[in-house]
Amino acid sequence: MAEFDYDLFTIGAGSGGVRASRMSAAFGARVAVAEDKHLGGTCVNVGCIPKKLLVYASHYGTDFEDAAAYGWNLGPRTFDWARLIANKDREIARLNGVYGSILEKNGVELLNGTAHVLDAHTIEIGGRRVTARYVLIATGGLPFVPPGPGSDLAITSNEIFSLPARPERVLIVGGGYIAVEFAGILHGMGSQVTQIYRGNLFLRGFDDDVRTVLAEEMRKQRIDLRFGTDLVSIERRGGALAATLGDGSVLEVDQVLSATGRLPNTKGLGLEAAGVELDAFGAVRVDELSCSSAPNIYAVGDVTNRINLTPVAIHEGAAVATTLFGGKPTCPDHSDVPSAVFSHPNIGSVGLTEAQARHQYAELAIYKARFKPLKHTLTGRDETTLMKLVVDRATDRVVGCHMVGPDAGEIVQGLAIAIKCKATKAQFDATIGIHPTAAEEFVTMRDPLPPPTLAGSE
Repeated sequence: MAEFDYDLFTIGAGSGGVRASRMSAAFGARVAVAEDKHLGGTCVNVGCIPKKLLVYASHYGTDFEDAAAYGWNLGPRTFDWARLIANKDREIARLNGVYGSILEKNGVELLNGTAHVLDAHTIEIGGRRVTARYVLIATGGLPFVPPGPGSDLAITSNEIFSLPARPERVLIVGGGYIAVEFAGILHGMGSQVTQIYRGNLFLRGFDDDVRTVLAEEMRKQRIDLRFGTDLVSIERRGGALAATLGDGSVLEVDQVLSATGRLPNTKGLGLEAAGVELDAFGAVRVDELSCSSAPNIYAVGDVTNRINLTPVAIHEGAAVATTLFGGKPTCPDHSDVPSAVFSHPNIGSVGLTEAQARHQYAELAIYKARFKPLKHTLTGRDETTLMKLVVDRATDRVVGCHMVGPDAGEIVQGLAIAIKCKATKAQFDATIGIHPTAAEEFVTMRDPLPPPTLAGSE
């Protein structure tokens, strides 16, 4: 008789958990996955996929307007939120089925219910106790709503995907990628949007030029950005919500979206009883192999609060499977991870910001271009694109690449390969551009900016 019921028991059937489980099973392990919600985790159900579908929807308004400059005559137009949400739900249900099929085809047993860790090798789910040689925690994260008067009247990114109607007036609280993305989505669909953030500029951690340019572009669209203020309270007034801000002003809106961050989903799992150490935010502390303080319990994805991106969770899950059952200890690689923000306009980024690079390298060359896209030379729309390269002068290596503009994520994904391969600026320069495209600007920037002047120098 086997010592344990399973070789691997995974808690959470999101992207990281499913990848680790199916690969482990392919290596010959006996694997079970517990999931108490829909398959696919945050990304499939209330994250990347439905959000990107809403991003697509939000662009049609300006696309219809711009069509006139290109000779198209369009009649009256209306937007049907309910139809969009129904179509979105149908696609998400299809993807739930795809994830289920992946697990089934690889021989992974799916257990529906909430799992609790009783000790290092014992898990309880639905009144049933099972044992496993290894346990993988892949429970992701949950939206965090700061407590305060009326905070229960706010919604999060989880709920916004199932609203029965599009709110006409929206207050978005927060300065991260979720906040700026939904500001663009809802504005593009016709909502009046105010976004507040307690800091002096949103998107902390991104390159400062990127942050500044995006704020300028959003304001051109008449999105009401208010920095240096926060939400004090919310109260219901008839059919509306009255939001009092830190500067004393009161906004009357139809919906308040709290996009103030996410916390690791570890509460109630029982991890402490198994000897798993959590940090101050509730994230599972892991080593370079994604192993927790309990030697047989591993964790991947947002629950570890390392780099909270779906492809990173998938990468970490694959590394755990290879480590445990593939005969090759494998550390996930978290360097030069590209990312995109599907704001209006988009952001694409890979490598170091200018500020980060100045802490690592003695001397930098900064290349930057800002221009009106060719499309808008006919439409007259006041929209600009930013492209920026950060180069280590000593080696000529391009250590950072940043863009604000249409299709930034698509463009920077390709450039991420070059950054990962440690390409030099000379190699960028030697690459022939595709004309006319915005992307060619990355291989035609020849003159670096003048070095910054030191304070007090003449």
